[in-house]
Amino acid sequence: MKKTLLLVVCTLMGATAFAQADSGFGIKAGLNYTQNGDLIASVGNAAGDVIQGSDGKVGYHFGIFGKLELAKLYVRPELVYTRTSSSYDLNGEANSYDISKLDLPILLGVKVVGPLHIFAGPAFQYMLENDLENFSINDVENDFSVGLHIGAGVNLGKLGFDVRYERGFSQNEADFISNSVEIDGRVDSRPSQVIFAVSLRL
Repeated sequence: MKKTLLLVVCTLMGATAFAQADSGFGIKAGLNYTQNGDLIASVGNAAGDVIQGSDGKVGYHFGIFGKLELAKLYVRPELVYTRTSSSYDLNGEANSYDISKLDLPILLGVKVVGPLHIFAGPAFQYMLENDLENFSINDVENDFSVGLHIGAGVNLGKLGFDVRYERGFSQNEADFISNSVEIDGRVDSRPSQVIFAVSLRL
């Protein structure tokens, strides 16, 4: 699967050299407001699971993109490092759940009017780090997962601004156990996040 994703990136980005003037490469960065999936915890020998709430926190991302203009349509692959965080109330204390991953969205967009455009597409994700504060967490079931990006943006010359929503499709659970108290459980690391980004075409 790694080779397939690499081939897709190289093909799409390489094609931009033969496309219209607005095509090309660039860099991007921005902020993410995230909820890192659902967490289910068992306390001691309790008969049932206790579902804990999640409070989203602000994370960040940065990366590169390629853009291939096709009349009113465009294809835009991105390669982005993303760091997200959520807060969970466990045993009466707030615990941060942090995720680091590489994202590869492949977006299909359409120009609506003037500088406004809308887009959507799959996002392939590779998990780098999965850390629940004060707990030991096992590896997630799948290092690779798939989600969806959908959003809108404006282009002002070489500058671009967009906002998008990401939702993970693939259920991707990991078990965790407390380092100090009698709590264990599992967490589904599918993201649900709003992403604000600024991009610069080089």
